[in-house]
Amino acid sequence: MRTFGSEQKTRPPLPPFTRETAIQKVRLAEDAWNSRDPEKVALAYSVDSRWRNRAEFVNGRPEIVTFLTRKWAKELDYRLIKELWAFEGHLIAVRFAYEWHDDSGHWYRSYGNENWEFDADGLMRLRLASINDLPIRESDRRYRWPLGRRPDGHPGLTDLGF
Repeated sequence: MRTFGSEQKTRPPLPPFTRETAIQKVRLAEDAWNSRDPEKVALAYSVDSRWRNRAEFVNGRPEIVTFLTRKWAKELDYRLIKELWAFEGHLIAVRFAYEWHDDSGHWYRSYGNENWEFDADGLMRLRLASINDLPIRESDRRYRWPLGRRPDGHPGLTDLGF
């Protein structure tokens, strides 16, 4: 079994969320996913976290790491933007879009929504994701920042008209 060395017992901000802390939680998730580091990303989820990602079901951190490793081996040059949709108490809903290409050089923009449920320690215990892929031309890409964290001044989903 994989160990998660820098594991935190709590993952601020903690619920119940305010608008400000919900936005912060969403940006922290976006930043982690843009790192494309499966073990780093997995630390934001409870050890028994459950996911539905498209039609795939993932349970616990080791499966999260396996899933994300496989995902980012296929979805190359992945860049993601998440935006808060709604929140209440320990629940957050987000919408997102990310761009990537396959190993044949075909580009896609994937759009979706996620529903998140957090435990009292701020770890995500449930993630339900619905995602659709749209083939795009390379010239239609809108996410052109260097790989990694989206720059603070880069437009968000609403600003881009997504």
